[in-house]
Amino acid sequence: MLRAFPLLFIMIALYALLTFGGGMFPHHDMHTFMDREILNIGLISTDHWSFRVGDLFLLVSLLLLFVEVVKATRTTSKELINHGLSMITFVVALILFITVKGFATSQFFLMTMMTLFDVIAGYTISVIAAEHDLGMGKAGTD
Repeated sequence: MLRAFPLLFIMIALYALLTFGGGMFPHHDMHTFMDREILNIGLISTDHWSFRVGDLFLLVSLLLLFVEVVKATRTTSKELINHGLSMITFVVALILFITVKGFATSQFFLMTMMTLFDVIAGYTISVIAAEHDLGMGKAGTD
């Protein structure tokens, strides 16, 4: 059952928990929270690289997106459920971004776009994998 669960929902839910989380990080302060520096490394070029909370959200989301794309190569009924739940996750994230105060950050926008990419890539990869499984590949593509 866990394979049917869209992993990017975890990051959307975590962001929402932090935004709504009982005053822990009030919505008007999410920009400040996302810009909080976690790590600052001096480089040989004398530049300094800052790794922020928002960067961590995006990094984890990218890793989860990779797992979702790999999961999309299977053609079982659990993956079809996953694609449907991924679509719901995208719609929820888009509605939150557009309508709820505290979600209008670049990090949340990019996470929302990752959920859209998950939906499109998931359906596309599943269709291509199903064509190959059924031997219906188009001439010249096999």
